Amino acid sequence: MVRTLIRWVCYALALIFTAWIIPGIEVSSFLTAMLACVIIALINSFIKPVLELITLPINILTIGLFSFVLNAFLFMLAGWLTPGLEVEGFLSALFGSIVFSLISLGISKI
Repeated sequence: MVRTLIRWVCYALALIFTAWIIPGIEVSSFLTAMLACVIIALINSFIKPVLELITLPINILTIGLFSFVLNAFLFMLAGWLTPGLEVEGFLSALFGSIVFSLISLGISKI
């Protein structure tokens, strides 16, 4: 339980750091980042697997590069669903999803 809470806080800090680095992404508060992390987790758990299955032929043709596009659109969806999280454009979402994914990979190893 404590480990999950610590990871949740780390993911929220990672989202704030991502917003600090990438222009076009804004997080209004720490609580917004916490809520956004929950929404991103729900999107990654329920919507992403379905979309990956649907876009599998495109992903095979692009040798996996379409996954970046899919992640960017899902990051934009999280910004649209979360009040206080602003993702302004596709490039901001693309770079934001890449940075957030890399930081999240490090957090998941903890």
